[in-house]
Amino acid sequence: MEFIFDKIYIPNNHSFITREIALSGETIIHSHKNIELNYIASGTGRRIVGDNISNFEKGDLVLLGAELPHCWELLDREKNEEPNCIVTHFSEELLLNEYFKMPELQNILLLIKQASRGIHFKVENDYEIREILIGLSQSEGLEYYIGLLRIFNLLLKIKDRKKLSNPLNQSSVFSKNIEKINKVYEYVFLNIQEGINLEEASSVLNMAPSSFCRFFKKKQVLHLWNMLKMYE
Repeated sequence: MEFIFDKIYIPNNHSFITREIALSGETIIHSHKNIELNYIASGTGRRIVGDNISNFEKGDLVLLGAELPHCWELLDREKNEEPNCIVTHFSEELLLNEYFKMPELQNILLLIKQASRGIHFKVENDYEIREILIGLSQSEGLEYYIGLLRIFNLLLKIKDRKKLSNPLNQSSVFSKNIEKINKVYEYVFLNIQEGINLEEASSVLNMAPSSFCRFFKKKQVLHLWNMLKMYE
């Protein structure tokens, strides 16, 4: 089993991004600063959210707060259907946006804050949510944002919901490591077009290249490590 700190790339002209992602049988627990809405379109398996381990199936719908460790492990697939989920990741600055301070959106803001422990929504008929999410993954502009508000409107109407994990007691060491890793991710995204080299990346953390390499291998930040090696 692996644990990685992830970084979700969201274009500057978007406050969120929706994608269809294939499910796999690998157990890779990860966390990121982005809030996440995860909908299972096909497949069954095991879900890990914080200290909660539960089964999931088609139609599973979970809202996750920032930096909450999670994993969806595929155990079985439906006939003639590729196992996948539709995932929406929100910008790290979402809660700071003045837009969400509007009185009409206060319930949405409250719901997002409650998702720090992960919220599972029991949906009797998920067809409408599925169609909106599929539309989000294929649209842009005003329709994109209207679709998101429709999703939150439906979530707020679902009364059968439960928090999944106990509150996380993250140590200062854990938080410090996330800060370091995010600094390097920022460097990668800013310089990916011009070129990346190991010496410059290590200088972001004021480390020697050898110490930098040991740090990332030890923390098993595999996505970032492979990216650095690819563009080195």
